[in-house]
Amino acid sequence: MKKMLLLVLAGVLAMYAANAQETCPLIPKPAQAKLSSGAFILSKETVIQLQGKSLYSQGKYLQQQLLNLYGAMLPIVTKPGKHTILLREDKNAGNGEGYTLNISPGAVSIMAGDTAGIINGIASFIQLSVFGTFSDRQLMISCWQIKDQPKYAWRGVLLDESRFFFGKSKVKSVLDWMAFYKLNRFHWHLTDAPGWRIEIKQYPLLTTVGGIGNHNNSKAPAAFYTQEDIREIVAYAAQRGITVIPEIDMPGHASAANRAYPEFDGGGSEKFPQFTFNPGKEGTYQYLANILKEVRKLFPSGIIHLGGDEVTFGNAGWDKDPGVINLKTKYGLTDRKQVEDYFIQRMADTVIKLRSKVMAWDEAASASLSPASTIITWWRHDKPETLNMALDKGYKVVLCPRIPFYLDFVQDSSHKIGRRWAGKFNDLQTVYNFDANSLPGVSAHASQVLGVQACVWTETVQNPERLDFLLFPRIAAVAETAWSTDKDFTDFEKRLQGHLDFYDRDNLYYYDARKPQRHKESGVTSSYLD
Repeated sequence: MKKMLLLVLAGVLAMYAANAQETCPLIPKPAQAKLSSGAFILSKETVIQLQGKSLYSQGKYLQQQLLNLYGAMLPIVTKPGKHTILLREDKNAGNGEGYTLNISPGAVSIMAGDTAGIINGIASFIQLSVFGTFSDRQLMISCWQIKDQPKYAWRGVLLDESRFFFGKSKVKSVLDWMAFYKLNRFHWHLTDAPGWRIEIKQYPLLTTVGGIGNHNNSKAPAAFYTQEDIREIVAYAAQRGITVIPEIDMPGHASAANRAYPEFDGGGSEKFPQFTFNPGKEGTYQYLANILKEVRKLFPSGIIHLGGDEVTFGNAGWDKDPGVINLKTKYGLTDRKQVEDYFIQRMADTVIKLRSKVMAWDEAASASLSPASTIITWWRHDKPETLNMALDKGYKVVLCPRIPFYLDFVQDSSHKIGRRWAGKFNDLQTVYNFDANSLPGVSAHASQVLGVQACVWTETVQNPERLDFLLFPRIAAVAETAWSTDKDFTDFEKRLQGHLDFYDRDNLYYYDARKPQRHKESGVTSSYLD
């Protein structure tokens, strides 16, 4: 987020301090929060104390955030000062991502069992600091005692950059806001039909040719991330407690790659040309394995998403392809779906050999994959039987059903740009009220549900402002749905009002239901899927 100067903050947020005794302003809502009397003073005399060298990265992150927000470079020390923010690892203060935050007039302590919890505690402290008030160039932060723990381990956001390329600055902004709201998984959709966005050194045409175009302009100049760019963004995310999961889409959505290397083209359809990789050519598997080897070196997450969705859009040519016909005969495959599953199984084996787990969309649940190494992202809300199949087969799952977690869906009945499903759309309350236990089969397999994820597909995006409009404020509802057990939409709406001022200061083009004419709907009508 951009620098927010002291004088800008002071006037707008004073009104919220008056209500501090009523409600803790944090989003997502903490498990326990108690207000005490007094205030902690944040000034140039404040120090950041680390109890343990392992917390240096987290201390630097807090130091940088406070510098960005308030223009003060606080020293990192090993002994307390006049006003101290203490970071301390303490197994009794929270398990995993749980943390304890105690703000008193004399000191702030952020304690957790490991660094992930420390990062979450920092996020809460930063939010509470922005609700502080200024006196004599000192920031007065209300004293809260908070003990908190997330509901889900996987709290994700997918960003589609094949259809529209945003670049490092905007991606870092998204990561900043994810960290602000304790979202911790960034699913990076880097390849698809419109464009290939990740440099692969063994196959340079993937970016110089495959990187040309986007969903709205097939002749847009090539845009992609170099491997150095990728490393920079992955490190930026890691400092904020965010794991980055790359998606290399296959065997469908391969048009950009096939434009670059047509020898691996498996055909397509009139609407979706060059849509698939060719499962009947042995060279296809080695080609993709080489790509995945380079991808694995760039992403320490140990997870690679293989796509696997919507292959039927362009696989009719497989029926007449000699290589596919031979493959079916050799392995007794009777139809295209079995060929698709065979392909996914082979590429999943490659990912596992690279010491990574496999992620795939829910169409892949029918394949014979290793339950210990497979995560299924369930997106087709109208096909609960596929979710049940994935759970029954022992796969871990991440829930990202189109209703309510596809943020390319419109968020107000008056909006014209974006998708609906049988008249339904994803307004703020629909996103907020999602309950996984309402889905058939989930209660019996609760331990297999890793969490939830919002997906920002970009068919209707042609500028960064449109991304803001789709993401904010629904990202806050996603965060609370993923984190908090005790939820109340009316209470959430009240807390959200203060956060809209954060969006203003970061110049976000967000949707404001209170003033819908303030930021009007913008973008282009999708011609991809209705």
